[in-house]
Amino acid sequence: MRGSTRTRLTGVLAGVTALALAATGCGGGNGSGSGAGGSFVRASWGDPQHPLEPANTNEVQGGKVLDMIFRGLKRYNPETGEAEDAMAESIETDDQRTFTVTIKDGWTFSDGTPVTAQSYVDAWNYGAHIDNAQIASYFFQFIEGYDEVHPADEDAEATADRLSGLEVIDDHTFTVRLTEPFSLWPETLGYAAYAPLPRAFFDDHDAWLAKPIGNGPYTIESYQPSQSMRLVRNDAYAGDDKAKNDGVELRVYTDNNTAYTDLQAGNLDLIDDVPASQLANAEADLGDRYINQPAGIIQTLSFPLYDKAWKGEDGARLRRGLSMAINREEITSRIFHDTRTPASDFTSPVLGEAGGYREGLCGEVCDYDPEAARELIEEAGGLPGGKVTLTSNVDTGSHRQWMDAVCNSINNALDDTGACTVNPVPTFADFRNRITGHEMTGMFRTGWQMDYPLIQNFLQPLYYTDASSNDSGYSSEEFDRLIDEANSAGEEDEAIEKFQQAEEVLAEDLPAIPLWYQNGTAGYSERLGGVRLNPFSVPVFTDITVD
Repeated sequence: MRGSTRTRLTGVLAGVTALALAATGCGGGNGSGSGAGGSFVRASWGDPQHPLEPANTNEVQGGKVLDMIFRGLKRYNPETGEAEDAMAESIETDDQRTFTVTIKDGWTFSDGTPVTAQSYVDAWNYGAHIDNAQIASYFFQFIEGYDEVHPADEDAEATADRLSGLEVIDDHTFTVRLTEPFSLWPETLGYAAYAPLPRAFFDDHDAWLAKPIGNGPYTIESYQPSQSMRLVRNDAYAGDDKAKNDGVELRVYTDNNTAYTDLQAGNLDLIDDVPASQLANAEADLGDRYINQPAGIIQTLSFPLYDKAWKGEDGARLRRGLSMAINREEITSRIFHDTRTPASDFTSPVLGEAGGYREGLCGEVCDYDPEAARELIEEAGGLPGGKVTLTSNVDTGSHRQWMDAVCNSINNALDDTGACTVNPVPTFADFRNRITGHEMTGMFRTGWQMDYPLIQNFLQPLYYTDASSNDSGYSSEEFDRLIDEANSAGEEDEAIEKFQQAEEVLAEDLPAIPLWYQNGTAGYSERLGGVRLNPFSVPVFTDITVD
């Protein structure tokens, strides 16, 4: 899901502004805020790119909130990442293509209305339809009728209003027919795009956007963009993971160093992204209140393959040369202090070998070799215009430090102090809008936080032709064919083998440069107990207690 920084299509931030309510808390660390009293968790945050519609969010900050206010058919175990039934009573199939979904009784939305099979079917139809411009509509492509509600041609009109593969049987049962067998499909259903929606979403969409109504362990009480969001415990929540606190106040920070300082000063309770400049001191500062654990996150650099300068075989040579000019070992050691590991494939070690991870897949192209880097770039005719830029947002993730280091590494490898320059973008939302607007001319950051722990999720959303998070515009018939074959495989082992073959195509074409696998890091105050990160590196807010 989450463009760990992730995303797609053009976003309309005006929709986010519609969420502005009479906020009762302060943001940006400017004081204790209303969440300081009682059993509220005060946590750092960043404004989401899009309005908080489940199928219109595919980045970390918005996804964090959706995980708090919604529960779908599945939920990923916060310890193991395994897909477990949440609202699903059962998901049954005889052929891996037609599934009968039965949902649990007794669940309601926070407005008191029941969650029914129709709630899911209506939500999925809305998310899939081209007229609704949902950024994660791509996730419904496996369901029959997607081509009719969401034609591939952007200028074409839908020829149907609803997915023909969805049918409501009764209040607690619906069927799903896929276009072809997909044995792993049920494992994807913990992703936010598959959340149910209440009638209020459709009856008064603007009002719903102003105050989203979900069926999760929290409800949104107020939101003031660029400052804070206050969520309160949903006492009517029917799930097993009920909140152990009164709520969460998410405070917007444009500099995570400020958030860390506020944590130390007692003005904040939780940060889930310890700044690189503090990693060397975090354990000494926080003791056992510092968390550093593996997560399903990879950082990459992508290229605008829609720009002729990066196309063709010369473009491929440039990408390979730049990859070999980056000293990953030195950067992860000096800047990230054992919270990053140099990447050698396009997935994550969190998957394990059984899940499709293969160490060393990209071979020598991911190794630091200045001489080979210079030769490849010279063979390609040199960098476009004699230089390249590296672009990222700098409000979260300590991106400025590693961007400088990457450019310095490239400059040193090429013996040219001006070969690579950093292009910092102040906010994540602005950065994402530039990417989805195809405004990039050089390298840009495309980190990925897994939506669900499957190798498919590290490949298809990012590199399949016209996929929802295909930022570079990469397209390969061979890659697409292998992904399709993997999805239709009847057995998991067969599917994983096909996905690995598709990844080999990526290693050859190199539309993106793997940089490093990222651990989840967090720090928390003495007020809190039960703090942990899930395999996606997101705090398990429901488990947190407040003294």
